[in-house]
Amino acid sequence: MDGIHLLGEWYGCPADKPEMLHAEPLRKACIEAVESAGLTIVGERFHQFEPQGVTGAVILAESHLAIHTWPEMGSVTIDVYVCNYTTDNTDKAERVFRALQARLGPTRTSFQAIHRGAVRAEPAPAAIERAA
Repeated sequence: MDGIHLLGEWYGCPADKPEMLHAEPLRKACIEAVESAGLTIVGERFHQFEPQGVTGAVILAESHLAIHTWPEMGSVTIDVYVCNYTTDNTDKAERVFRALQARLGPTRTSFQAIHRGAVRAEPAPAAIERAA
């Protein structure tokens, strides 16, 4: 689907932030960011690593948010993808990204925005045969 895929690498995040260390505070921050942006949550899963660190995903009707923390390095990777099938969700994806960046407070960032192309469905083989 036509959409935007935002990829971030954040460095210098305060390692003692609860969102960096524990699944529940990061889950709550992600849910808040997604809901505040007006995207639709259809599922979520967060995993707590020992002794620290989290990986999580929020599945959206519009696509997904994935986030991973490395408190021992003060680093985070984030991936926000939304499709623009019936409406342009680019601004909503950017709001999620910025909200989480502000919450985790990196001192240095790397950012990429990938515009995903429209995927056109091929007609089913039976439809091609009937047309012929």
